[in-house]
Amino acid sequence: MADVVVEDGRVARTASARKRTGLHNALKRKSTVAFFLTLPLILLIALFVLYPALFSIHLATLNKSMQKFVGFGNFTFLFKRETFWMVVEQSCIFAITAVFFKALIGFIVAHLVHNIPAKGQRKWRGMLLVPWVIPPAMSTLAWLWLFDPSYSAFNYTLSFFGIGPINWLGNAAWARFSVILVNVWYGAPFFLIMYLAALKSVPDQLYEAAAIDGANWWQKMWYVTLPMMRNIIAITTLFSLIVTFANFDIVRILTSGGPLDQTQIFATYAFRVGIESNDIPLGASVSLFMVPILAVAAIFILRDVNKRGNES
Repeated sequence: MADVVVEDGRVARTASARKRTGLHNALKRKSTVAFFLTLPLILLIALFVLYPALFSIHLATLNKSMQKFVGFGNFTFLFKRETFWMVVEQSCIFAITAVFFKALIGFIVAHLVHNIPAKGQRKWRGMLLVPWVIPPAMSTLAWLWLFDPSYSAFNYTLSFFGIGPINWLGNAAWARFSVILVNVWYGAPFFLIMYLAALKSVPDQLYEAAAIDGANWWQKMWYVTLPMMRNIIAITTLFSLIVTFANFDIVRILTSGGPLDQTQIFATYAFRVGIESNDIPLGASVSLFMVPILAVAAIFILRDVNKRGNES
């Protein structure tokens, strides 16, 4: 009987030791540690991103009273409306144009700041980040006053040159220009800080080797700087494209989609049909239409990034 007890104790200790060894080996694996470190973020994403996305898909399949399943009925209804296709076109123009100029301005200013002596860079970085740090709704209100039809500071300045007055938010073309301008002003500092960080990671030895080979400024930019920054440029562009497509506050505050829906984009149009017109499923359908557009952009951009990563 005593031998059985002793043997059972040995078996239990052996099993416990194996469990501890297995746990210890598991924790040694980088993938396991990485999973546990990212688990809180995964849970937050599932709670605040995945669940609302799935719920939006569910809403898009219901009728206006949300009592009956209609399948793709809401999408069929949208596809027959000219206003919806105008929103699709305007959203693409708004996002692509704004992201292009944000990337261009960010790239140019990042190079200018990068060439400033180290002591002065901190001051310039702080000042240039101010538009991005200020809440967009607050800064857009300031722009709204600048575009005011009666007391516009822009029109007052242009009057000295015999130009104007310009109906910034009442004319369709100028209204589109205005919302893109504000979005560029707000988002360009993000590109600036990302590109500046990428520039600082480019080894000086590459520029020195290019100079020895007789490369001029443009050749250094094309053959050294851009290849070293291509991944950062691609990821930053994709992130900004997603945020710009989902932009709401700038257009809502400046024009509310007017005049005559000429500045409506996905977010503001979804708000109009979903909240103001009390048709939540239709609004969810409008919002979901962004998904395939952004998915195509993400596939092309990330595939290119992955291809360059494999080549390196």
